Amino acid sequence: MKTIGMLGGMSWESSLEYYRIVNEEVKRRLGGFHSAKCLLYSVDFAEIEELQHKDEWDELTRIMIECAQSIEKAGADFLVICTNTMHLMADNVENSINIPLIHIADAAAGEIRKRSFEKVGLLGTKFTMEKDFYKVRLKEKHNIETITPDEEGRQIIHDGVYKEFTQGNISNITRQNFRRIIKDLADNGAEAIVLGCTEIPLFIKEDDSPIPLMDTTRLHAVAAVDIAVN
Repeated sequence: MKTIGMLGGMSWESSLEYYRIVNEEVKRRLGGFHSAKCLLYSVDFAEIEELQHKDEWDELTRIMIECAQSIEKAGADFLVICTNTMHLMADNVENSINIPLIHIADAAAGEIRKRSFEKVGLLGTKFTMEKDFYKVRLKEKHNIETITPDEEGRQIIHDGVYKEFTQGNISNITRQNFRRIIKDLADNGAEAIVLGCTEIPLFIKEDDSPIPLMDTTRLHAVAAVDIAVN
């Protein structure tokens, strides 16, 4: 079994899901007392969040590269970054290490194409929804069209992530807003919704959506297990 390198802590709540999923999936496949071989490097999210909202992406890239190199030196066979937003610097990280990086958008795309969807709605932080790194990868590498909420909707999603989900809760009004935004995306042609923030699947479930949800946390974690056990 290969050793999974996990760069997490952004937030720890979603990294906990990664750890749980990879271990449950390894046990499901191999049985007995099997569990995942993994190395988890968990950052202090307060430092990351502050730099994100200051647009200090060069400094964030430096931090991510140093963390990834530490994971490689510790003996990981490949790397998963346990957050969607920080895949903004995935190419820089991948070019700075000698082990493979498993991209979360590729994991999502595998399920999207498996189900023959061609157009999806993307929910995540404003960084993920407004910058090109996620949408362009889905389009250029997988031929998947992506749509996002309008400006007001993007702000609602972003605030839900940082003000509620990363604090471990969701209000009724936020859930209602998510449902409305998801319905709007469906009405505009989205065949599925990519939950492009690893905290969103903790609170938004299939009952909240009229179309299928792509849980990037689970899809990414399962993709890691695919490589680890094969």
